[in-house]
Amino acid sequence: MAELLRVFIALLLVLGALWLAARLARRPMRNRRRRGGTLDVLARTQLSRGASVAVIQVDKTALVLGVTDHQVNLLHVADAETFAVPEPRPPLKPELDQPGALTGSALSPATWKQALDALRERSVRK
Repeated sequence: MAELLRVFIALLLVLGALWLAARLARRPMRNRRRRGGTLDVLARTQLSRGASVAVIQVDKTALVLGVTDHQVNLLHVADAETFAVPEPRPPLKPELDQPGALTGSALSPATWKQALDALRERSVRK
C-alpha cells in the first residue's frame, strides 16, 4: 500500500511539472528589447536580404535608422514615447469545452472531465 501511495505521489508531481511547463510555454513573450546600457532596440524590420529599418531608443529619443550591409542612415528623429509599446493583456482563461493547445492531452481539463464522466457512468451501471 505504501508503494502504491509513493507511485501515486510521484505521478502527481510529474503531471504537475508538465502542467507548469505547458502554462509557461503558452505565455506571450514580453517586450523583446535588446538591452545594452542606455541604448535599446525597440523594433527592427527586414526589408530585403541586406537592408532593414531599426528604431533605436537613446535616453528619451527614438532614432529611425536605415541599415544596409555598407552603411547606416538616419531616417527620422522622434520622441521615444511615439514608439511606446503597450503592455500585452494576459490571455483569457479557456473554458473546459473550448479546443486549445492541450486538447486531448492528459493536462487538458476537458480530458479529465471526460474520464470522470466515463467512470461515473461505469460505476452507475454495476
